[in-house]
Amino acid sequence: MREIHAATINMPTLYAGTSGFAYPAWKPEFYPEKMPSKKFLSYYSERLNAVEVNYTFRRLPSASTLEKWVAETRAGFVFPLKAHMRITHIQRLKPSEFTNVFFQAIDPLRSARRLGPVLFQLPPALKCDEALLAEVEKILELLKSNEHLKVQINGHTDNTGNVTMNKTLSLKRASSVVDYLISKGVDANRVSAKGFGSERPIVSNDDEEGGREINRRTEIEIISAG
Repeated sequence: MREIHAATINMPTLYAGTSGFAYPAWKPEFYPEKMPSKKFLSYYSERLNAVEVNYTFRRLPSASTLEKWVAETRAGFVFPLKAHMRITHIQRLKPSEFTNVFFQAIDPLRSARRLGPVLFQLPPALKCDEALLAEVEKILELLKSNEHLKVQINGHTDNTGNVTMNKTLSLKRASSVVDYLISKGVDANRVSAKGFGSERPIVSNDDEEGGREINRRTEIEIISAG
C-alpha cells in the first residue's frame, strides 16, 4: 500500500493589538476589576498577540524594561515600536548617529525575536527630499534605457554603533532603493542590495560634519553591462 505524507503548509500569521495596554479605564470590560496594573501586560498578551508602544517616541527604553516585557508575554507576542521623535521630528529622517543609538536601544526585542514593525510617525510639514529622489530617478532611467544592465546598490554607515547594527542599517538603506526601483517596473533579477556598514569610509569618521555624515551614503555599482 502506498504511503501518503501530509504536506506541511506554512500559514501567514495575523497580528492584532492596540496602541498601548496600560489603561486602568479598561476595567472591568477588559481587565478584571481587582487586577493590579503590573499584571496588565501578561493578561493582555494572553488575549492579543501584539501591542504598539508609543513610549519610545519620547524616550529610549532601558534594556531591563524590554527584557521585562519579553518575560511577561507569551512566545510569539511582538512589540511594534514608534521611532523616536528625534529621528522623525528633529533630524527629519536625515542620517544621524542617534538612529544607531535608537536601534541599539531596542535591540533586546530584536534579539528575542519580539520586535514588530517600527513606525515612523512623520511631522505633517515634512516634504519629500526632491534632490534625493532625483538621484534615484536617474538610476531608474539608466536601467530602463539599458535593459541588460545589472546593478548593486551599496549602503554604508559611519563607525558609530556596533558592527552588526551598522551592517543591518546599511543594508536597509540600500534595500529601500532596490524596493523603489522594483516598484517602478525594474526586474528584481537586475538589482540587488548589499550593506557594508562602516567597512568602506571615504573620509575620516573623526569629524561629524566633514566625516561621519559623508560616510553615511548609498552608492550604485554596475555588476554586469550585458
